[in-house]
Amino acid sequence: MNQAVELTIVIVNWNGGELLRRCVESVLAYPPNVSYEIVVADNASTDGSLEGVRTLAGPLRLIENGANLGFAKANNLAIAASRAPWIFLLNPDAEVTPGAIDKLLAILQADPKIGACAPRLLNTDGSLQPSVWRNPPNALTILLEGWQLYRLLPARWRSELLLGQHWGHDKQRNVTGFNGAAMFVRRSMIENIGALDESFEMYGEDGEWCARMRKHGWQLFFEPAAEVIHHGGQSALKRWTNHERRLQEIDAWFRYQKAVLSPLSFVCNTLTHALVMGGLRLKRALVRQPAEYLDAVMQLQVKYLKQSCRELFGRGTP
Repeated sequence: MNQAVELTIVIVNWNGGELLRRCVESVLAYPPNVSYEIVVADNASTDGSLEGVRTLAGPLRLIENGANLGFAKANNLAIAASRAPWIFLLNPDAEVTPGAIDKLLAILQADPKIGACAPRLLNTDGSLQPSVWRNPPNALTILLEGWQLYRLLPARWRSELLLGQHWGHDKQRNVTGFNGAAMFVRRSMIENIGALDESFEMYGEDGEWCARMRKHGWQLFFEPAAEVIHHGGQSALKRWTNHERRLQEIDAWFRYQKAVLSPLSFVCNTLTHALVMGGLRLKRALVRQPAEYLDAVMQLQVKYLKQSCRELFGRGTP
């Protein structure tokens, strides 16, 4: 390993197909102005995607895991295998644009209080992909989003209160959370608070990590001048149906909140979400539309409410 490497770019792959090669090629085409390495941590892919990058010329290192270890654990192993002071976690279905890596690095170099920085994400067609959100959510934001009550708010209020799809992602700012598809972090932050939570196999680990950073006093920064194209969720759709993937996301959303909120706040959020889902379920029943997804979500709500109520009111109760 080259001890002089200043930046390690970590790409966790599982059957990423041609997108993995395009991701690595984008880094090689638009490299940072510091010494760097690309570490591809492969979770036992079977689609030949790893073969597609073996022949690429550049500072590329492969870590071949014997099984699908999940996103968080594979990232952590790659981070541990590096000694670079800067780490850029990049999804295999993402592509960097000219100057993006250097712009993110400059943000962290300029302020030692910033633990992580994220770029502006773009969809395949070049449109904005919302990636900055309130972390963690609260009962009000869940209600506003779930029943689309945000339509009653002036656009400026909606933008500041909810972020996400309501905000243009058009200015630099400190934020409370962002998508983990492209996350630039400093090693000293990781040494301070720990790496990604490996109890999250896929989804939710970025929200928990962002919340943990802020809890320990680190700032999160959004840099819109750095742009990354994110094709979005391609590996997940090879593993699950769209319905299954959405349920995985919702389950991780509950687990992430449970990890970062007090038990009382988590129960409050979950009850509010149940109220939202109940309203949507009633609406579907009235117009006789299928509601299998809503029913599955409500089953998850019941499961987490039972767990949390036992923790709040019946510790030790089986």
